[in-house]
Amino acid sequence: MARKHSTAVPPSLAAHALGTFRPAQAKHTYAYPAAEVARLHERGLLHRLANGYYVVVPPAMVGRRWVPGLETAAAGIASAIYGPHDIVVMGVSAARLHGAIPRALATATVAVPAQHRPIELSDRTAVIRFVKRDTQGLDVERYDTELGPTLVTTPEQTILDLAHRPELGDAEIDVRTAVAALYERSDNDRLEALAAEQRRGASLKRALTWVRQ
Repeated sequence: MARKHSTAVPPSLAAHALGTFRPAQAKHTYAYPAAEVARLHERGLLHRLANGYYVVVPPAMVGRRWVPGLETAAAGIASAIYGPHDIVVMGVSAARLHGAIPRALATATVAVPAQHRPIELSDRTAVIRFVKRDTQGLDVERYDTELGPTLVTTPEQTILDLAHRPELGDAEIDVRTAVAALYERSDNDRLEALAAEQRRGASLKRALTWVRQ
């Protein structure tokens, strides 16, 4: 008599950062990972974010319609590619997590150590854009998403990033008000020190012009 497969998601899959992984990363759990991942997806235990990327559905949401936030999905996919310690949610996505851009966006931006093509999500009309940066040199803090912790640029770093490339993330209309909101919770000394350290004096000047308008 054939042994029935368990319907539970193995702890080894749920242990991936933000519960997000690629089928190939399940090779130590299953002999035939693609087939088993497809089975778990069919049973509603996994949610497909994009072609080749899955996330474990929170137990309380199994059987219900559930889609993680765009910024959380972006952090999960980036973590599956580079590992959770080498990716940082930045730009307009960081502004979103800090509450400085209230409306939902269709583009997420993540700082990563090596260039990667944009990834279009399959569960919504949205895209993740990867920005090659020295992620270890960014000013970051921990942010607890709905699926677990990730790294996000601090308000000070986010101000400099937004002012440096306001068009990145296809939300330029929101950038000035986001910078003003972030400035209210920033440490001025830290902001000036970061600008000097990262040679972003022009970006800081632009940001301050927006704040004072």
